[in-house]
Amino acid sequence: MTAEPSFTQVAARRTLAKDPLPPQETPKKKKEYPPSLLDYVTRAFSEFNKRKDEPAFSGILDADIRAALSKVIMEVDDSPIIYERDWKAFPLPHQILLEARQQAALFSRQQEMLTNPDPTASLQNPLYATNTDPTASLQNPLYATGAGTRKRKSPDQNGSESHGRAVTPPWKKKNTMAKLTLADRVTGAVGKSKNQDKKRKETTNTSWFDTSSDALERRRQRFGQISSDDISPISSPRIDVSSHDAHAGPIIGTCQTLEKNYFRLTAPPIPSSVRPVPVLEKTLALIIDKWRTDKDYTYVCDQLKSLRQDLTVQRIKTAFTIKVYEVHARIALQMKDLGEYNQCQTQLRALYKMRLGENGGSGGEEDEFLAYRILYLIYTRNRVDMNNMLAELTPADKNGPFVQLALQVRKALASGNYHKFFQLYNDSHDTGMVPYLMDMFVARERLAALAAMGKAYKPDVNSEFVARELAFHIDSPADSVFDNATLQACLAFICQNNGENLLQEKDGSTRFLTGKAGNILENAKRAAFGMTDIKGQI
Repeated sequence: MTAEPSFTQVAARRTLAKDPLPPQETPKKKKEYPPSLLDYVTRAFSEFNKRKDEPAFSGILDADIRAALSKVIMEVDDSPIIYERDWKAFPLPHQILLEARQQAALFSRQQEMLTNPDPTASLQNPLYATNTDPTASLQNPLYATGAGTRKRKSPDQNGSESHGRAVTPPWKKKNTMAKLTLADRVTGAVGKSKNQDKKRKETTNTSWFDTSSDALERRRQRFGQISSDDISPISSPRIDVSSHDAHAGPIIGTCQTLEKNYFRLTAPPIPSSVRPVPVLEKTLALIIDKWRTDKDYTYVCDQLKSLRQDLTVQRIKTAFTIKVYEVHARIALQMKDLGEYNQCQTQLRALYKMRLGENGGSGGEEDEFLAYRILYLIYTRNRVDMNNMLAELTPADKNGPFVQLALQVRKALASGNYHKFFQLYNDSHDTGMVPYLMDMFVARERLAALAAMGKAYKPDVNSEFVARELAFHIDSPADSVFDNATLQACLAFICQNNGENLLQEKDGSTRFLTGKAGNILENAKRAAFGMTDIKGQI
């Protein structure tokens, strides 16, 4: 019989033994995308940035481009199609969005046709009204009777930066996670939390069309012939009818009527009601002749707006277009119609940037209308826009005769040199439309000069000296001769501004009592500078 051991056997301790290492995961290999796809992504942003200011793409932001681009890539991300597709010929995101807008507009039209069987009712719907303000502007035919922009950030560009910052390709940024797909890198989905993604999806769902199965079924029940394919999930909620038949090209007018009243478009234009360029050129000559003879501004303005509309619907942007806008702007200035003038000035600034003239020229009188804009900003006393414009002027711009005159006027007013200002006012009476613009603020500058005289001359001053100094002889029929009518115009101006008690007959002449002018002229000056009509301001 074997004796039992006097101890209990236990397993040896293995505290110093190393635990076996878990099998290491092989790092996922970074997915390689075809170069044609990378080039497609680059072109998607660059081509959109070139065309984002066009009316057809209004309301489309960089965020919309990224969303559309992400959708295109995710559809083929795990498919061999991504390598087989011809990315050079594949539609870019902004083209896809534009087509989606057209589908949405078509759906809206079909819906209204079903709900309103009257075929003429849709013509009265303001939804179908197109923008009648064209883009148009050369020589100066109005001066036969004896008279003669730089790049800014667009609102769409500012809006895109506020929503999605810059459109720098995300894969050029440092430390981009390699595991992210190209679609994630395009949308910038690096380090976003689930809550942010959920919030973005909720916002997207509220701003786009409802494409749920229930909603589509309800639509099919109401409109049997309309398929759910007519609604794109990436279509913009804004329906821009101005993009109607964007790919069909412009129409070519066949109307031969010279005179045609202006009506706002409520339906796509018909070629038989639109005049071609040769007819429009004859129309412009007829309008100018009638303006010189009849001076009927209501008729002339209506005809010019109709002419501009025909240019717009045919998408004509040439030197003739610039000439039309310049003629309309000059006539509007003569009639002090600032609203119509500013519409023309806005279009001219865009057309000048297109360099439609020969050898890359502006195609029109850019120097003249740049000077008009400076003088208009002097009239409205818009210091912010004035500073921006002065910063954008190039040396070539400053060498133009019109701009030089406008800058001298601004310098004289900025330095309080009323003597120099009225000399310039006297010398500009035959310089294009400059006198018409200066007439808008010369009265308040005369009050400022009278207030300065009230402080500089004591106790009185000859009223003839005041009339000459403030260039009142410009207002009298005898252009360069100082006569009694000139003096009476000066005295009437002083009386109109509560200065009846500041005039006194003395030594055979009328004296202006500067010693008593003090508060009277200061109050009149303050009231004049506090009233500025900025109707239609750019």
